[in-house]
Amino acid sequence: MKNTIIEFENVTYEYEKLDNIIQEKALNNLNIEVNQGEFLVILGRNGSGKSTLAKHINALLLPSSGNVTVDGIDTKDLNRIWDIRSKTGMVFQNPDNQIIATIVEEDVAFGPENLGVPSEQIRINVDEALKMVDMYEYRKHEPHLLSGGQKQRVAIAGTLAMKPNCIVFDESTAMLDPAGRKEVIKIIKKLNSENNITAILITHYMEEAIEADRIIVLEEGNVIKEGTPRQIFEDVNTMKEIGLDVPEVTELAHELNKNGINISKNILTVDELVDELCRLK
Repeated sequence: MKNTIIEFENVTYEYEKLDNIIQEKALNNLNIEVNQGEFLVILGRNGSGKSTLAKHINALLLPSSGNVTVDGIDTKDLNRIWDIRSKTGMVFQNPDNQIIATIVEEDVAFGPENLGVPSEQIRINVDEALKMVDMYEYRKHEPHLLSGGQKQRVAIAGTLAMKPNCIVFDESTAMLDPAGRKEVIKIIKKLNSENNITAILITHYMEEAIEADRIIVLEEGNVIKEGTPRQIFEDVNTMKEIGLDVPEVTELAHELNKNGINISKNILTVDELVDELCRLK
């Protein structure tokens, strides 16, 4: 039985411009459901509405019309804003913008302290969160001495310490090198699969998107495609037409097909491509 944790119902969001006269729709009558424990990836070009959508989940933005509910709470209920933000954490692109303390464990404790969690429970939450992201041994370190990937894991720990049901990762790997991206994605997958934390990942890296249970593609504030990674990426031509890439190995399989080599078009990994090519022998 599905347990919906986040629901967008006919959500439109308009940015005001030029002294409130001209308005631009960033989200256009969106209807989206996210289930507890799901790993959802959101794709789209710059300006498609991805980050605007993410900020609605955490009530950083409120709909111009329609409703967003988080675990049954309407985000427009300002009396419950901290309930919403304790249930849905946010991890942004630049970890330096989220890390504010001079010691790792003090930074991770900042969120639960602001939620009024008792000090003895904060200690437990901080230790658990740092262990979950494999940063416990760095708890006494100064954050500015850490690598980019390590800083992002500290930022994730700071969110985890508030015990959320859902975490939104808004291009959280964009500023990292390949090794840093790999370690952060590994942590996201671990939190999702082992701890049943709903993960919503906004990314420009298609190789990260193949890990998802479901992908939503946005264009000009509208959902234009939705499905599993295989369903989304097998339609290479449409993805290219809207200015998005597909995983390199998927594009290679597509080009091989165009040149008369009959293999599956919904290949997502190198191993799958090797298996298909070996089958042709």
